[in-house]
Amino acid sequence: MKNRFATGIWHLLLVPIIIVGCSQHPDERQFLENVLDRLGQIESASYHTINESWNPGDTAAAMVSHRFVKEFFNPGDTTIGAAFVVLDAADNSRMEFAYDGKVRVLAYHEHHGIVIDDFTQRTLPFRPVSPPFFNYTGSILKYVLHTTDSISTEFEDMGDHWFLRLTIMEETQVEFFGKAHHMPENPFLAGEPTSIYEIWIDKASQLPFRLRREMSHNTSVVTCLDPAFNVEPATAFNIYAYFPPDYEVRAYSAGTPAAVNDAMPGKRAPDWVLTDSEGMPVSLDDLDSKVLLIMFTGIGCGPCQAAIPFMNRMMEEFGGPDFQAVAIESWVRNTHSLKNYAGRNRLTYPLLSATDEVIREYQAGAAVPVFYVLDENRIIRKVIRGYSPATTGDELTLGIKHLINESKGSSGKN
Repeated sequence: MKNRFATGIWHLLLVPIIIVGCSQHPDERQFLENVLDRLGQIESASYHTINESWNPGDTAAAMVSHRFVKEFFNPGDTTIGAAFVVLDAADNSRMEFAYDGKVRVLAYHEHHGIVIDDFTQRTLPFRPVSPPFFNYTGSILKYVLHTTDSISTEFEDMGDHWFLRLTIMEETQVEFFGKAHHMPENPFLAGEPTSIYEIWIDKASQLPFRLRREMSHNTSVVTCLDPAFNVEPATAFNIYAYFPPDYEVRAYSAGTPAAVNDAMPGKRAPDWVLTDSEGMPVSLDDLDSKVLLIMFTGIGCGPCQAAIPFMNRMMEEFGGPDFQAVAIESWVRNTHSLKNYAGRNRLTYPLLSATDEVIREYQAGAAVPVFYVLDENRIIRKVIRGYSPATTGDELTLGIKHLINESKGSSGKN
């Protein structure tokens, strides 16, 4: 089916302008309203996306992913007003994530599991759902037109498209979950709270095709490719139709299939050979301390970054024949990003790049940080998921001291 949007002649700006606050040139306001009207005609859309992410100091994208998205207008959802499913770009039958206005669904293919979150477990002023592309850009444009926040906008003619840059100068970062939300101050993040959003709008279709979001801790870009509009009616979306028939389905409150289970302590740690931030191989056998602390981490994870001073302190206090710490980066597989992260945060312990195999064998999953305390025989003696500055460090320190003393006692008996 062809795109039902007719191509027309629209009154466009002839020169770039800069607008401060909410006082806008009438032509820009009219153009953005026209774009919103076009977005409002989308009942459903399917498209491919290229998703790129940079961390502070990166000169190349730390993560690049390709997805296929089906997005549906959903007026019954008062949160974002949309339903959608994210599918594997290479296999459009393989669901990764979905949201229908009532629940969000996450797939854990390695474990043949589906987790359903009905948003009753966490009390937040918003639902932590990153909206689909056209819904997302529409929310930002509505904000530009109607906000009373302190903002500046730049609007520029780029030939075959228009470029809009929105800078939000508020005391906290602003994220869009349907509408704009001023995010609570995050103790794990540092830097200015300025939020920057950039949208590229095609002149022919008068629809956005690229979105860039820049925060102090992360920059991301989504490029929308080959969209098809209104092929399926919005009422046709059924989130449960995307569930593989042989997968275990569980509630969010029951934990994820990838969570570390109670059977890990007492097992011998699986062997590995991984690459460090200098591109050099490091094996588990290379780390011959009596006690080893492994942290599965993620670049861009706030609690992981908050744990760095603790890890450095442990190396300063215990590092040597008795103790070694190592971090395994499970989100980013980019040597440059690892090197940048290790240098910027002054890590005193190795930072290694994970493989899917090591994540699976340690049952670490994507939720980080996860800490593993190994004894001199490389038996996993303790597993702790998550990091709290008030409690986690003390719990790990006590366990490590106990194992160090235990190993010295065993050596004395020999």
